Amino acid sequence: MRPDDPRLAGPVETVSGRRPRRVAALPGGCIAQVYKVELEGGGALVAKVAPGGGLAEEAAMLADLARLSDLPLPAVLHAADDLLLMDYVESGAGIGAEAEAHAAELLAALHAVSAPACGYVRDTLIGPLRQPNPWTESWVAFFREQRLAYMGRLALQSGNLPAATMKRLESFCGKLEHHLDEPAAPSLIHGDLWGGNILVKAGRIAAFVDPAIHYADAEVELAFTTLFGTFGPAFFDRYREHRPIAPGFFEARRDIYNLYPLLVHTTLFGGHYAASVDGILRRYG
Repeated sequence: MRPDDPRLAGPVETVSGRRPRRVAALPGGCIAQVYKVELEGGGALVAKVAPGGGLAEEAAMLADLARLSDLPLPAVLHAADDLLLMDYVESGAGIGAEAEAHAAELLAALHAVSAPACGYVRDTLIGPLRQPNPWTESWVAFFREQRLAYMGRLALQSGNLPAATMKRLESFCGKLEHHLDEPAAPSLIHGDLWGGNILVKAGRIAAFVDPAIHYADAEVELAFTTLFGTFGPAFFDRYREHRPIAPGFFEARRDIYNLYPLLVHTTLFGGHYAASVDGILRRYG
């Protein structure tokens, strides 16, 4: 994208009072192209551009997290369905042990924000996919119907999930109560905590981005942080200082909860993710 592109230049000048000087691509998500926009006279913004839309919901989720929690987040400066402008957050460091411990403190506080039921005030997005959030008293019912069964159907419709695996998933969903318990209270979760959505600077978390928020059992968030190696022992050691992790999480429930992000990735990308789903389901009969 060019600095003089009218889709960008007008909104940038409106929110900052300055014209774009230089635009450079940044790593982005599934629905948008992401740019660092350097401004005349200094400073920078982040612009996300999505001709297909979806960015207004991302802005709303960031605003909700800012209102409900103390998570470090980029400030939203302009929100339209096809263009999102945010503060540029300096970062670039890897997620070391010090940053993991800081993340644990922040997420334990986030997970202390609770609601009387699972779900959210509206549907949200996980990447480009709709994430249904009808208020549901039972966490097990919510996870079964609104996460596993729902995303399993999308994965099947995409052609990336074999019919035999879908049958195993349906059978497993029918006995989910044997594997999961109800939490004391549903927790607010970020919902998409992989390394690309966590900005780090000088051993501290500079910002969390690209949320997929809802109220859930906090264990589903903890599980996802292990799927792609986002966090390790330093995170969990510090998290336990603030919130307990019930026995059996690492041995059994972690893989059950990771069925959902694996189904998301199966829907979007296919490949080995479907085999990972099948492997977990075979393990649980």
